[in-house]
Amino acid sequence: MNEIGDLIRGIRLGEDSSLEFKSIVVAGKRVKEPSKRAFADELAAFANSRGGTVVLGVDDRTRRVSGIPLDELDVVEGWVRGICNDSIEPALDAGIYKAELEGEDGRVVPIIRIEIPRSLFVHQSPGGYYRRLGSSKRKMAPEILARLFQERSQSRIIRFDESVVPGTTPGDLDYALTRRFLREDRTEEGVTETAARKLRVVADDDRGASRLTLAGVLLCTREPQTWLPHAYVQAVSYAGERTDVEYQTDARDIGGPLDEQVAEALHFVRRNMLVRASKSTARVEQPQFGERAVFEALVNAVAHRDYSMAGARVRLHMFGDRLELYVPGALANTLTPDSLHLRQSSRNELVVSLLARCPAPTGLGRLHLMDRRGDGLPIIRRETKSLSGRYPEYTIIDDSETRLIIWSVDPTTET
Repeated sequence: MNEIGDLIRGIRLGEDSSLEFKSIVVAGKRVKEPSKRAFADELAAFANSRGGTVVLGVDDRTRRVSGIPLDELDVVEGWVRGICNDSIEPALDAGIYKAELEGEDGRVVPIIRIEIPRSLFVHQSPGGYYRRLGSSKRKMAPEILARLFQERSQSRIIRFDESVVPGTTPGDLDYALTRRFLREDRTEEGVTETAARKLRVVADDDRGASRLTLAGVLLCTREPQTWLPHAYVQAVSYAGERTDVEYQTDARDIGGPLDEQVAEALHFVRRNMLVRASKSTARVEQPQFGERAVFEALVNAVAHRDYSMAGARVRLHMFGDRLELYVPGALANTLTPDSLHLRQSSRNELVVSLLARCPAPTGLGRLHLMDRRGDGLPIIRRETKSLSGRYPEYTIIDDSETRLIIWSVDPTTET
């Protein structure tokens, strides 16, 4: 609902599954009504359903357009923004817009329109988990909540990386990034929507609108973090063997398309990696970590992480004796830390297939980022054991995060 005319007609007809009105009372630069908790429940209910519009400055009983005093408009906008960020988990990505409508007395008054898209996630508000039914919110029964989590998270039936991302359009595709996956159906001006649909980077949402899929955003847009702010790599290097901000030597948040994240994270490791020189006649330098092992670990991290976990990012920590990589999500399907190098299972099939077409950085013995034969994990094990004398370690933390430790080169080994 973007046009003022549609909004006026909606107010005249009254609230329904996609439209809600609220009067606003501000006193002392603070919003007194509605209550923050109740309003958070309303917003989350829309996001957990098919999305909708909330209009502030309209009485929900009389449908009278009372408006919001002009000098209180920014206060109300900040109040809404704070609720979306702090009172709803995960944070709600809503559009907050100021507009003007004609009131009953003929005067034009300001209102605020909040557009809530159907979310990729299931949102919890102060009162619990709600959904929108007709013109009101309802708390979800356990069986309905379980089904919603299944629909919006990783499952064997629905591939999350093929889910559409609200707020995107086919026009957000970057031509240069997308054309590398195509052999035909492209023009000098851009990629045809037909080709993008064949590639599964564009699909229809519940209302029939064309949107980018999660994989499309991650690999075919320049700044995926515009829509998926958690889809990045947080890299930190420490002097010593423990996490301590006082001993932090380098830090960077690495965004961009997934293939660029891998390349930049590998560059971060190279830049901060210690190099040991041998005492032989001819100087021989030995890096702290095997670059091929680090590369394979980074590719697996961005390819197989759980993108349904809002707020969780890949974390790369470098220490004097090890490299730790924290990846959102437990292992896919029935994989265990002990069986990882023996079996294959992909959480994000479409992301993996697209990464398999992206060129790998030079000097790593591979043409493309992903190897569909499953050689990555054996390489990590073999190279880490060869350099450090120890196998890499995988640990599942709270069933929600996977940690990989790659040990540093053994300083007692002669080169």
